[in-house]
Amino acid sequence: MSHALIQQLWHDLEQIELIDPHTHINPHAPASKTLADILGYHYYTELAHSAGCPREAIEEPGISPKEKVRRLVPYFAHLDNTIQMDWFLDIARSFFGFTGDHLTEDNWEPFYDHVETVLARPGWEDEVLKRSRISKVFLTNDFDDPLTGFDTDRYIPCLRTDDLVFHLSRPDTLQRLNKATDTDVRSIADLKSALGRLFTHFTSHGAKACAISLPPDFEPQPISDSEAEPVLQAILAGRELTIDERKTISCAVFWRLAEYCADFGLPFDLMIGVNRRVYEAGVYQGQDLFDQRTSLILYRKLFNAFPQVKFPISVLASVSNQELVSYCWIFPNVIAHGHWWYSNIPPYIEIDCRSRLQAAPRNKQIGYYSDMYKLEFALPKFRMYRKALAKTLVEDFVIARGWTEERALALGKQTLRGNVETIFNVS
Repeated sequence: MSHALIQQLWHDLEQIELIDPHTHINPHAPASKTLADILGYHYYTELAHSAGCPREAIEEPGISPKEKVRRLVPYFAHLDNTIQMDWFLDIARSFFGFTGDHLTEDNWEPFYDHVETVLARPGWEDEVLKRSRISKVFLTNDFDDPLTGFDTDRYIPCLRTDDLVFHLSRPDTLQRLNKATDTDVRSIADLKSALGRLFTHFTSHGAKACAISLPPDFEPQPISDSEAEPVLQAILAGRELTIDERKTISCAVFWRLAEYCADFGLPFDLMIGVNRRVYEAGVYQGQDLFDQRTSLILYRKLFNAFPQVKFPISVLASVSNQELVSYCWIFPNVIAHGHWWYSNIPPYIEIDCRSRLQAAPRNKQIGYYSDMYKLEFALPKFRMYRKALAKTLVEDFVIARGWTEERALALGKQTLRGNVETIFNVS
């Protein structure tokens, strides 16, 4: 009985047209061009490397897309147990008619050629979005992105601010900021004005959020202009900053960004807890890991200082989810946002989804985002989440609490789509 209900509810959830609230899509090249664009996703390269593939084999300068796939395929035999290979098989079957159980050294090459032919079809981008039931896709835009040459109604800009907060001391960062805002930053007042111009530029092009990825030890603090000014002058003079000076300028910029989020009415997406370059010999994008020292207590001043700013929070690991749920439970401006990275597998999604739905207000939960780099990944990733969501809704609400299927489906729709619309003011 429960299995049939889960299947029916999953089918109903599959019909919902979605807005994907966080991706890394390049709007100028959103869909894949070759199978290497799909299998070059960092999940596959890092898993292949973990299974024994030498990094040099897949990061050799000048390697062709087809040769890269050839070198990856032998290691896929070790990965057929992973959910990431299920994503690939879902893509291969749904979009390209693949009928096998595995991609092997015997069948990969004709499949590669077939995929290349399909991907070259006119209108492929539109076809992928339609079949994936995705109407809008949030981007991750560099702060100096001109935001031109693409449909900002379909591909919604989002101001990514990592470089401004953590790399302002790099000469090219200030140069980029000056050029993007037509300013010459010589003081903290100039810097604050330039940041304001970025928000004006982004919101005038339809931006719906500001976002940043944060290390486990970052603690936002208000910094006075008098404290920040000498650090900025040291940057302008080309002096190497001390650790304390780096913290000072990072906090000063971050706090000003939060103030502008309040002024411009933008949610501030915080992706918390990634420790960069833990595995220094890893493949590209396969070096970073979560850090259990992460705690949202470091953000208490921020959440208290900006009650008018919505903070969609992503945590890197399921072990941080209970803390996120409790903050979402108590703080009106803290929102549970998706299932990020290392927690983005069904066992963790199910546990995290279950706890969020049973503990926090239903209007403060954004069920899922794909985090994808190419459009083809929306379908398998959201399908994976919808299966977990359907199971949770049936077992915890229909069976355990006596809800009707219609009432459970309404909660699923709000989690999948409705809250994205209200929290980010997009429809």
